[in-house]
Amino acid sequence: MLNQLTISELSARLARREVSAREAMQSCLERIARVDGKIHAFISHDAEDALAQADAADQWLARQGGKNAGPDGGRPLLGIPIAIKDVLAVKNQPLNCGSKILDHFISPYDATVVEKLRAAGVIVFGRLNMDEFAMGSSTENSAFGVTHNPWDLARIPGGSSGGSAAAVAADECLAALGSDTGGSIRQPAALCGCVGLKPTYGRVSRYGLVAFASSLDQVGSFTKDARDAAILLGALAGHDPRDSTSVPQPAPDYAARLTGEIKGLKLGLPREYLVGGLDAEVKAAVEAAVKKFQELGAEVVEISLPHTDYAVAVYYIVATAEASANLARFDGIRYGLRVDSVDPTELYRRTRGAGFGAEVKRRIILGAYVLSSGYYDAYYLRAQKVRTLIRGDFLKAFESVDAIVTPTTPTAAFKVGEKSDDPLQMYLSDIFTISCNLAGTCGLSVPCGFTRNPKLPIGLQLLGRPFGEETLLNLAWAFEQNTAWHREKPPL
Repeated sequence: MLNQLTISELSARLARREVSAREAMQSCLERIARVDGKIHAFISHDAEDALAQADAADQWLARQGGKNAGPDGGRPLLGIPIAIKDVLAVKNQPLNCGSKILDHFISPYDATVVEKLRAAGVIVFGRLNMDEFAMGSSTENSAFGVTHNPWDLARIPGGSSGGSAAAVAADECLAALGSDTGGSIRQPAALCGCVGLKPTYGRVSRYGLVAFASSLDQVGSFTKDARDAAILLGALAGHDPRDSTSVPQPAPDYAARLTGEIKGLKLGLPREYLVGGLDAEVKAAVEAAVKKFQELGAEVVEISLPHTDYAVAVYYIVATAEASANLARFDGIRYGLRVDSVDPTELYRRTRGAGFGAEVKRRIILGAYVLSSGYYDAYYLRAQKVRTLIRGDFLKAFESVDAIVTPTTPTAAFKVGEKSDDPLQMYLSDIFTISCNLAGTCGLSVPCGFTRNPKLPIGLQLLGRPFGEETLLNLAWAFEQNTAWHREKPPL
């Protein structure tokens, strides 16, 4: 089944002309037709357009005779089907952000990352489900319905990029793009058993990403292994003058630097992350992964990130404050849903009341509160000061270690509806991933085991210094070469 291949495997077969891009795309479309009715990873997809892109890739390959293609050639992503989270702009496709308020909105342009994928020859197809405006940890907050975990359809896939994680885990596409504001790539990747990479803030352009929290959001990827993550980051990374937060930092050839050699690297194990509430099976799987790294020659030392306890509180002040400002533009006047009224104030109220879901309203209200007169200093300003301390913790730790190892999530995937009535418990699902966004560093989740009954994926989180993705990818690659967790498939 071509849809089950990794990017590098399919790329090699395309270059050798053993298969066609159309056959690979058709395999994905057939898989979607078979299983997505149960999973609901996709909001929509245009099969005709996807096959037309595949035909264009095949024509290029025919002209080249396979030269300059393949995983080791100039276009390792040529003809690869990759799906897109519904928060990234794709020209002439719907852009709803999982919300009613952008009902019938069609994007007039491509996000920079989509432009880069097209330039690399990727088949860009499909809109993947997500928590509304990326606000959630379970993909239960979408106006388009709940996405289910391919490993157990009664459970959530994580969020907010749950559709992206579920689609890759279920082999409905070879890779997917998502966004990560507080763990929205790494957490669903862990819960669905795939590799999720959140690059350093500024490494990948945010132009064309609908903003949730502008100082935290970052575009990243879901792939079937670390090599694919390296290939994809190589295509996405780079400076973009259209994004004022994009950093003009040279990006190496990540895939070419995957040696699998990690002997002598020093890994930090933060004592604050091995806390109460960590599931026993998750803890055991992470400890076994740490032992594997030691067997491969890495040194593991205990470190401290002393301000970790404040991360969740700081995040839900900073993120909601930025969300309240960013989402003010959705007012029924310029685009999207409009609930008419003679009075402009009433028009705003009715439109936003009908268009936004409960979680988005909750966060807008929280954000407006912490920015309001009399509370700004007590909440927002203080949170920003503590955020600086959290970043300082990481920078100090990276003076003595090459990467940090933690669980990605405190538990495996929970049941649909289990935490819907308890927002605080839902927020704690991201307790291990939030600090990375506050600090602006890079993070990656790689499969490291399964719970027993039921069998559910467990993720290991690797955190790196700013622009240290190369180290994280090589660590994950070395781990994958000596384990088989990432090759397991859900029982669909």
